[in-house]
Amino acid sequence: QVQLVESGGGLVQPGGSLTLSCAVSGFTLDYYAIGWFRQAPGKVREGVSCISSSDGHTYNADSVKGRFTISRDKAKNAVYLQMNNLKSEDTGDYYCASSGDYSCRYLIPLDKREFAYWGQGTQVTVSS
Repeated sequence: QVQLVESGGGLVQPGGSLTLSCAVSGFTLDYYAIGWFRQAPGKVREGVSCISSSDGHTYNADSVKGRFTISRDKAKNAVYLQMNNLKSEDTGDYYCASSGDYSCRYLIPLDKREFAYWGQGTQVTVSS
């Protein structure tokens, strides 16, 4: 059974850093691209980052480019989102999801409808 479980969320001050983890089971990271999404209160869920299964190529939305880094550890079958220089507008629930496709290039801009399996989410609050 496909399962994705996020962890690592919490409260952090503006300018701080946080690393989110996505533990994947039911398939290996060789098969499907993994995306990170976030949803702020009252806002639509938006794509943040994506990592391809084939070659590990990454994509980051303009809003987080230069601040967030998506990576994978194939030995642990996990995907991470390193978030630096956090801003208040980064606040929201963060989700990892599997697209069913192998490459992020076909999923840009990231559309949540292209991702079939989702984790339960982890909350990130950026506030002073």
